[in-house]
Order: sequence, then C-alpha cells, then structure tokens
Amino acid sequence: MIARRAGTDTVLRIVFACRVLLLGLVMTGCATVIQPPALTQTESGHTSDELALRSWADVLHRSVDWLGRVDFNDLGMNPASLNEYVAYISEVSPERNPEKFPAAQDRLAYYLNSYNALAMYGVIAHEFPEDFHSLWDRAGFFKFTRFNIGGREISLYDYENDVIRPLGDPRIHFALNCMVKACPRLPQTPFSAVNLDATLDMLAREFVNHRGHVQVLPSAGLVRLSEIFRFYKKDFVNPKTAASLIAYINQYRDVPIDEN
Repeated sequence: MIARRAGTDTVLRIVFACRVLLLGLVMTGCATVIQPPALTQTESGHTSDELALRSWADVLHRSVDWLGRVDFNDLGMNPASLNEYVAYISEVSPERNPEKFPAAQDRLAYYLNSYNALAMYGVIAHEFPEDFHSLWDRAGFFKFTRFNIGGREISLYDYENDVIRPLGDPRIHFALNCMVKACPRLPQTPFSAVNLDATLDMLAREFVNHRGHVQVLPSAGLVRLSEIFRFYKKDFVNPKTAASLIAYINQYRDVPIDEN
C-alpha cells in the first residue's frame, strides 16, 4: 500500500510539473515585447547620457510624490521625458557600452534606474490600473513582458534575477519598485554612483523601520515581515550578510529587535 501510494504521488508530481512546463511554454510563446520610443540625438549625432538622466530626473520630480506614489495620469499626458529615458535605455547599457560604466557603482545605479523606469513605462503601455492586484497580470507583466535594454530583449523578472541580484547587494530589494503600494518607496531623484552606497543604506533603514514592512509584536513574541524577506531570504541570510533575517534587519533598525 505504501509503495503504491508513493508511486501515485510520483506520477501526480510529474503530471503537475508537465502542466507547469506547458503553461510556461504557452505563456512564453505569447510574450509581449514593448518597443522603445525613438531616441532624440544631440547635435553631434550621439546620444547624451546627461540628457537621458535629466529626463529621468524630470519624471521622478514631476510625477512621483514624497511617499513614492506615481501619478500615472500625468505621465500618460506628458510622456516625453519618460520616453526619452526609455529610448536611451534601449541604446545604452553596461553590457553594450562598458566604457560608460567603469565602476560597479556606475553599473548598479544604471540597473536600478532602468528597472524602475521600465516598470513605470510598462504600466502605461499596458494601461494597467495604478495598483494591479491580479496574480495573472503581475506574472504576465514581470515574467512575460520584455523590454529592450541595450539592444537585448529581456523581462523585468529576468533582469532582476539574472543581472541585478547576482551583484550580491541585498539592498537592491529596497530600491527596485514594482509599481504597487506594497513596494519600497520610489525616490524622487535618480540613483547616482557618487552617493549610491549612502542612498541604499538610507532606503534600507527607511524600509525596515516602516511598520508596513516590519511589525514587532512583543506580547506575542512575533515579528511580521514584508514578503520581500521571504522571496529573497538567501540574499539577506548568507555568510556574507547576516546569520538570520532579524540580524540583517537589526543592522538598519532604529530600535533593534530582540532575536529571542
């Protein structure tokens, strides 16, 4: 009886895996590629890095409030600056133009800015509501919608997991914005290599001291955490970062959490 039950469970797991694989193949076949707008060129005929970053700074200053909320209505009616930056992303990247990004901080600042800008651009292109809760919508958007980044078509899911996370800095999870309310706050200024480390520290402190992301319940002996810590636990807990989630969080907490 035990052997028969085990055999049945194995078959069910195989059938389930096949269905998941089939679904993935079907969804991949239906992947959407969002084409970038045309890039404005300078008088010399070359794209301007400074002009592109100024365009992104204009978007963040004009359409993002101090709580990190995006005014998509404004963006939809005034898309020029966002279009300019997205067009730049399609032409320039650390992989395509390594000479423009000599240091690790240069590359990471580009990755964070481009991810957030493309997420914003994708919401507008798909005409999603400001807070799309459907799991199907989110999966289709992040995994099966592809963007042009330096001539390479890639989804935001793969961009995060194959390009950004391998850099080994868990603070990126407090800087990447998925355009829904539960995400980390979107800053009103672009990320810059010059002060990137301090900015990421500031965002980490802000995130773990926010009751919406970390709730300490002393009477129950519990701590409730944002699901970011569950999804990416191995980024926060490893020999290079911390021995536990609480230990990692306490590096940035104003009032450390009792690890007991």
